[in-house]
Amino acid sequence: MGYIGAHGVAALQRYKYSGVDNSYLAKYVLQPFWSRFVNFFPLWMPPNMITLTGFIFLVTSAVIGYIYSPCLDTAPPRWVHFAHGLLLFLYQTFDAVDGKQARRTNSSSPLGELFDHGCDALACAFEAMAFGSTAMCGRDTFWFWVISAVPFFGATWEHYFTNTLILPVVNGPTEGLMLIYVGHFFTAIVGAEWWAQNFGNSMPFLSWVPFINAIPTNRAVLYLMIAFGVIPTVYFNVSNVYKVVQSRNGSILRALAMVILCSIMTLNSAFKICLTHLVCLLTALPLCGTLGRSACLV
Repeated sequence: MGYIGAHGVAALQRYKYSGVDNSYLAKYVLQPFWSRFVNFFPLWMPPNMITLTGFIFLVTSAVIGYIYSPCLDTAPPRWVHFAHGLLLFLYQTFDAVDGKQARRTNSSSPLGELFDHGCDALACAFEAMAFGSTAMCGRDTFWFWVISAVPFFGATWEHYFTNTLILPVVNGPTEGLMLIYVGHFFTAIVGAEWWAQNFGNSMPFLSWVPFINAIPTNRAVLYLMIAFGVIPTVYFNVSNVYKVVQSRNGSILRALAMVILCSIMTLNSAFKICLTHLVCLLTALPLCGTLGRSACLV
């Protein structure tokens, strides 16, 4: 109770989750699958156990990747890539059905939502490590963690002001994760070396594109994800928060101060240690803590 405080405990009791997923993939493909999949769980199984099990899948994936590629820059056996893809798919599925299980058993709670969100915050780090081993990213794995954590924090920051978690038509938890586990399965077929060669060789039909055609594929994918994933998502978050703040006659600078505080905490941890896999994990901890505190201040 000392960590959250009396005000946070009272806020948790008043909290009710509100979310909108505008993804067509989720609406027409994944949601029907998840609605059927939840029936495999017995009614006595707590939703938090489903959340924890899904999180353990990602921890297992990261550990396997670390065992076979300690510096995340060598090619592991191809079955490891398949395992990464399967475990990520299971994580996405379990993360989606835990809420359905809570409603199915009438056991929804604010603490359950906080626990789910905390696991998701740490999941960004563990999946970055798993993808780092698949794509042989080495030290660049840290930046893959950054581009997964920034949209995640942005969505939570937006939720803090709008009281609704709004996922756009194309979003990270749905299409983003699907692209990643498809990438894992693809690597199981072609081998991790595909990611180390120049982008122009990996994607011959895009070899005419200047700049990125002469850099390693894994780094080209990093830049493309920033350009077409992170930047549009952050713009979407800031735009929605700005509208809410303006309607309340508030200050957008004060809202942005929350982002700056989290960035300082994260960079402070990152500069204290140089091992890539530990950087990803340790810098996820202050993010998780900041999100937890933010949820308890509503």
